[in-house]
Amino acid sequence: MNATLSLSGAALARRLQRIRWRADKKRLLMLLTGMIVGVEFLENGMFVFAASHIMGGIDTAPREFSIVLAAYATGNMLMIGLQQWLSRHFGYRRYLMGALALFLVGALASAAAENLIGMVLARIVQGFGSGALFTSARVLIPTLFGTGDRSLAVKHFVISLFGASTCAPLLAALLVDGPGWRWIFLVVTPLVALIMAGVWVLLPDALGRGSAPVRWAARPLLLFAAAVTLVQLSLSEARYDVFNHPMHLAILAVFGVGLFAWFMVHQWSHHEPLFRLRELAHPAYLLGLGLYFMHYCLSNASSYLFPIFAESGLGIPVVDTGMLNSFAGAVSLFTAYFYIKISPRMPKKRSLMILGALVMVLACWGFASLPADAPLSALWLPLIAKGLFGVLLVMPIANATFREMSTERFAHAYQGKNLMRQLASSFATALAAVLLQDREFVNHVRLSERIGSGSVQVRQWLDHAQTSFSALGLTPEHAHKLALAEMNRIMGQQSLLLASQDLYWMMAIFALLTVVALLLQRRFK
Repeated sequence: MNATLSLSGAALARRLQRIRWRADKKRLLMLLTGMIVGVEFLENGMFVFAASHIMGGIDTAPREFSIVLAAYATGNMLMIGLQQWLSRHFGYRRYLMGALALFLVGALASAAAENLIGMVLARIVQGFGSGALFTSARVLIPTLFGTGDRSLAVKHFVISLFGASTCAPLLAALLVDGPGWRWIFLVVTPLVALIMAGVWVLLPDALGRGSAPVRWAARPLLLFAAAVTLVQLSLSEARYDVFNHPMHLAILAVFGVGLFAWFMVHQWSHHEPLFRLRELAHPAYLLGLGLYFMHYCLSNASSYLFPIFAESGLGIPVVDTGMLNSFAGAVSLFTAYFYIKISPRMPKKRSLMILGALVMVLACWGFASLPADAPLSALWLPLIAKGLFGVLLVMPIANATFREMSTERFAHAYQGKNLMRQLASSFATALAAVLLQDREFVNHVRLSERIGSGSVQVRQWLDHAQTSFSALGLTPEHAHKLALAEMNRIMGQQSLLLASQDLYWMMAIFALLTVVALLLQRRFK
C-alpha cells in the first residue's frame, strides 16, 4: 500500500513538473518572440539615429553613405522575399539560427569597418539577416500559441517592439558620446547570442516545415533581386541626383519599377510563388496596406527629420536629442500598453485611427512653430503628440488588416506587409531628404539676399561680433573674417531650421490627407 502511494506521489510530482515546465516554456517562448523583433528595432533605431556619426567614423560623404542605407534595405527585402521558401525547407528553428548568425556577423563586420566598401558589405549581410526577424517573430505567435494565449504573446511582441524603439535613440547618443560609434553594433551582439540560444533550445525542429518539398526557382528570385536593387538605388540616389541628373534617376527608377511590375505579374500565375498574391487580393488587406503605407511614410520621415532638426537646427546636444527621442518612444510604449488593455472593449477603432493622424498634425505644427532659441521644455508637447501617433494609428490598422486572415494566409500577408514597410521607409527617407535639401537651398538664398542688402541690423551685428573677437586679442582683419564666418554658420543653421519647419508643414498636410482617407473609407469601423 505504501509502495503504491509512493509511486502515485512520484508520478504526480513528475506530472506537476511537466505542467510547470510547459507553463515556463510558454512564457519563455513569448519572451523569445519579443526579443527577436526587439533586437532588430534596437539595432536599426540606433543606426538611424547615429548615421551622421558613423558616416564621419568611416570618413564617407553623405552621397556615398546612401549606398550603405540601400545595401541594408536591399538585403532586408531579399530575405523577406525568401521567407516562405527558406522557412518551409529548413523550419523556423534552423532558418532563424541562420538569419541571426548573419545578423551577428554583419554587426561585428560593421563595427570593424574602416571604409565605405567594408561598411556596405557588412550592412548588406546584416540586412539579409534582419529581414527574417520581424516577420518570423509575428508569424510564430499564431503558430506556437493557442487562441487563449495569443493576446498575451502579442502583448509581449508589441511591448518589446516599442520598448526597443524607446531605448534606441538614447542608447545610441550615449554610445556615440562615450566609447564611440562602433559600439552601436557591438552592444547588440550579446543579446543576439542569447536569442540564438533560446531559438535552438525552445523552438521545435520541424516547426514551419512544409509537407511537400520546396521547388526552387532561380528566375523569380533573380527578377526580384534586380527589381529591389534598382528601386533602392534610385531611392538612395534621389536626394543627390533629382536636381543635377534627373534623367539618370528617372531611367533607374523606371527600370526598377518595371522589373518589379514584371515580378508581380510573374508571381500572380506562378505555381509556387515567393508571394502568394492571389490569396491576398482581399479588400480589407489591400486597404490596410494603403493605410500602413501612409503611416510608415509619416513615421519614417519624422524619424529621419527630428535628429537633424534638433541637433543641427536648434543646436541641441546629441545626448539631449537622444533623450528627447526616447521620451517620445516612452509615450508610444505606455500608450501601446494601455491600448492592449482597452482594445478588446473597443470594437470600432476608426476614431482612434483618425485621432492618431490628428495628433501627428499637432506634432508637426508644434515643431514647425518653434523659434530658434526655443528651450527644451517647448518640445515636450509635440513629442508627446508624436509618441501618441506611433500607436493610435498603426495598431488599429494592424487589427483591422489581419482580422480575417487564417494562420497560413497570415504568414504570407505579414510577409507582404513587411516588404511594403521597407519600401515605404526607403521612399519616405529619400523624399524627406530631397525636400529638405531643396528647402534649405531656397531658404539659404533668401537669407543671403536679405543679408547682402546691407541692412542696418546686419552691419550692427557684424560690428558687435568683430568687436567681441578683437577683445580676445585678434587683429581687426582676423576678427572681421571670424565675424563673417560666424554669420555664415548662423545663416546655415537658420536655413536648415527653416527647411526642417517647411518639411514639418508638408508632413502636417500629409497627415491631414490621411485623416481624409480614413473618413472616406467605409470598411474599417
